[in-house]
Amino acid sequence: MRRSGNDTTVAKGREAETAAARLLEKAGLRIVDRNFRVRGGEIDLIARDGATLVFVEVRARSGSGFGGAAASIDAAKQQRLLLAARHYLARHGECDCRFDCLLYEAGHWRWLRGAFAADG
Repeated sequence: MRRSGNDTTVAKGREAETAAARLLEKAGLRIVDRNFRVRGGEIDLIARDGATLVFVEVRARSGSGFGGAAASIDAAKQQRLLLAARHYLARHGECDCRFDCLLYEAGHWRWLRGAFAADG
């Protein structure tokens, strides 16, 4: 059976998220949730870094065209991440948190800790 382009994109996204989770775990973080979804938003990975809850957006790009992986996390995407994070915290309790981005581009990972603030 032939896979559509979208199926391939989803599979590559899952592979990137799995690799990102391993990278976080190697750095001492503990993965507590994956692909947390609510209406209007999704968080790829949620991890614990000591007492801090880390909401992680994973982006993989084959090249840096159109601004690359970092540029794809625009203000609208940040708002969707914030929405999902608020829902997660409402369900699981408020705590210190931050928003990180793990970007895979041209064969290398880049980890942006505290990539953006909860106040938008």
